[in-house]
Amino acid sequence: MSGAITCSATDLAVLLGPNATEAATYICSQLGDVNNKFIDAAFAIDNTYLLFSAYLVFSMQLGFAMLCAGSVRAKNTMNIMLTNVLDAAAGGLFYYLFGYAFAFGSPSNGFIGKHFFGLKDIPTASADYSNFLYQWAFAIAAAGITSGSIAERTQFVAYLIYSSFLTGFVYPVVSHWFWSVDGWASPFRTDGDLLFGTGAIDFAGSGVVHMVGGIAGLWGAFLEGPRLGRFDNGGRAIALRGHSASLVVLGTFLLWFGWYGFNPGSFNKILVTYETGTYNGQWSAVGRTAVTTTLAGCTAALTTLFGKRLLSGHWNVTDVCNGLLGGFAAITGGCSVVEPWAAIICGFVAALVLLGCNKLAEKLKYDDPLEAAQLHGGCGAWGLIFTALFAQEKYLNQIYGNKPGRPHGLFMGGGGKLLAAQLIQILVITGWVSVTMGTLFFILKKMKLLRISSEDEMAGMDMTRHGGFAYMYFDDDESHKAIQLRRVEPRSPSPSGANTTPTPV
Repeated sequence: MSGAITCSATDLAVLLGPNATEAATYICSQLGDVNNKFIDAAFAIDNTYLLFSAYLVFSMQLGFAMLCAGSVRAKNTMNIMLTNVLDAAAGGLFYYLFGYAFAFGSPSNGFIGKHFFGLKDIPTASADYSNFLYQWAFAIAAAGITSGSIAERTQFVAYLIYSSFLTGFVYPVVSHWFWSVDGWASPFRTDGDLLFGTGAIDFAGSGVVHMVGGIAGLWGAFLEGPRLGRFDNGGRAIALRGHSASLVVLGTFLLWFGWYGFNPGSFNKILVTYETGTYNGQWSAVGRTAVTTTLAGCTAALTTLFGKRLLSGHWNVTDVCNGLLGGFAAITGGCSVVEPWAAIICGFVAALVLLGCNKLAEKLKYDDPLEAAQLHGGCGAWGLIFTALFAQEKYLNQIYGNKPGRPHGLFMGGGGKLLAAQLIQILVITGWVSVTMGTLFFILKKMKLLRISSEDEMAGMDMTRHGGFAYMYFDDDESHKAIQLRRVEPRSPSPSGANTTPTPV
């Protein structure tokens, strides 16, 4: 702990006069006890902060579940909800056994960690149980992103396989590269051998979390092909709208709330002083990070609102929700190292990136029910580039260690080295996830374990795979009218000649 109280009985005895050694020893021992209490309090405060942040990030699973449920048709509600539950459950086990060790098992090499399997030797001075819980919540967030891309037509066993593989191996390796003290592109490297003198800056995971989940979903959805009815015989896109805008909005607000653990919580500690005796500490940086997160999301939401109005003529709430989340995904990488005004630029461009990616997906006949690949992959990549353009040198030095002349944002006068590091991050994440997850989905497809049958897809996975619908619903107005007509039809006359009352359906 910096600024620890020190005391020397020998030095103090001189000040107290002759025969004062015992008094000096006693005073120093008391000061030592006070100092230890301060150290204990610092550990307790930082661990409590990290645990609270982990709870917030975990609450995003509920947001993902509600968002996914509202974005699919009612006949697939139980299926998509169950996959979200299992992302957390399977991810928890595999991240405990392998994932955390591959990500943060230091000392290790630049590619993959090799300690802490099954949390062996935890806690240490640099790793505690709270850190595992926080990182697990991040890992299952990446898996949840992927599940949205392949919704409504994927076999249940494929969900279990890809979720375990992603959280236990693919995602941890990427997080080791950019967040571990041993990672080859990490700004936290302790040997000073930083990529382009800076390392790749991805504070809370625009690349590590969002691009990984988005690109994995891209390959899954591409290899499966579009849902039945998504494009007509002429190739024209047909909207297969989700069944509940209410659930989409609820999920979006829950994700917004959880993002305040996702981004500000990524400091891991809050009791860090930048200038002793002043307001300038990590607690202030935490607040600034929450502000930049908010401004980026809000700007992206409004940009999407008016952009979709111009394109379609409607004020569409689900599009606005996706735009908001795209702004959050983009600002995540640089939220702690940019000024609030720059976050507005980030959100504005993120909305345009999302709109452009959606148009491109439609032209290529690519079908993603939640726009997850476009939102998290596209906006996540923009977030890394944005950081390379607007990162402030003073904030980088506060968070990643003071390094005079550190490369920072290109538009902030920091040169192009950080931009080079960020572009390399985009390329290696795309390549790694494509090779690993693309291969896995290809193997599942060849083994006929990826996509369900056309009959099951038309009937709905809730009925064919999960024992029944989540709730009663109507596919179209005609079926609704038919049931209403049945409500008013009288029964056949009873033996006594009297008609019975209408029977409700």
